[in-house]
Amino acid sequence: MSADRLLSMLLLLQTRGRMSARRLAEELGVSVRTAYRDLERLQATGVPLYAEQGRTGGYQLLDGYRTRLTGLSEREARVLFLAGLPLPAAELGWADEVAATRLKLLAALPEVLREEATRTDAVFHLDAPGWYREAEATPYLRLLVDAVLGRRAVDVRYRRWRAPQEVRRRLHPYGLVLKSGTWYLVAAAGGRPATYRITQVLDAALSDERFERPADFVLGAYWSRYLDDFRSRRYTGTATIRLSPRGRERLADNVPPEVVRAFEDTATAVGDDGWSEAVIPTESTEHACGELLRLGVDVEVMAPEELRGAMTETVRALTGRYDTPAADAPPRPMPSSSPC
Repeated sequence: MSADRLLSMLLLLQTRGRMSARRLAEELGVSVRTAYRDLERLQATGVPLYAEQGRTGGYQLLDGYRTRLTGLSEREARVLFLAGLPLPAAELGWADEVAATRLKLLAALPEVLREEATRTDAVFHLDAPGWYREAEATPYLRLLVDAVLGRRAVDVRYRRWRAPQEVRRRLHPYGLVLKSGTWYLVAAAGGRPATYRITQVLDAALSDERFERPADFVLGAYWSRYLDDFRSRRYTGTATIRLSPRGRERLADNVPPEVVRAFEDTATAVGDDGWSEAVIPTESTEHACGELLRLGVDVEVMAPEELRGAMTETVRALTGRYDTPAADAPPRPMPSSSPC
């Protein structure tokens, strides 16, 4: 029995009025027999349902009956969609409101649904940040939340990767995105939306200027386009590599998914020892060298020559570092610069 399906059925009857079992089944994507069983289950929990026979008949709630999702404050209503995301809600400063909202939602459910929701809550937990990294400090996140919700322009001092590294901008914040534990602000400067990593905001202050977000702007759609554009700009070259069977198994733990997919899509067998050759996308010689060295002896770069040379020079430098004749011998200086 699906508790969320029962709740969906209850809300359908509440919002649409009388509905036949067949119509309910179509809306919920189940058989008519399952819809009848769900209706019986709702009645067993105390929901006041009654049926009318005939061609225009169906099931409906007694007049005046509604699920009692009442008593929510303005801030609790605001955080309704974060009720299942306690850690991001805490970062936004809404931990107390989320806790109160969850209690009120549970209290409004019929007992059978409340028990199911409690069981589900006990066995799922969201931990957004990736492994091997700590949560990033975001001192201006709450101010930016106020700017987004209040549709107020914000003046920021921002650190970016290209020169000049520190810039000042007046932004019209359109929304916030949490990606793998990192918060991003989507905001317009000069009319065009752009993406800003919130940890790179060095200073921020709300202004008195109000703005209206474009009616056709959809945050989710913008973010999808941004990711597609980011991937297309990220990889500027290609490399031909060979991997041993062990290297192929380890590939996904050491390079991004796009590189893994490219390898699998273009891989061909070479020799009789299980090695494979494929073409992968690369960001730069330095970056590709660092990533591929993680695979150790299980990878060989075939092309381009610049990347193969960088791998060779780095391995030589490592050999010089570890080719020490005695444990108490003074350390040998590394080259002033390493190819990767």
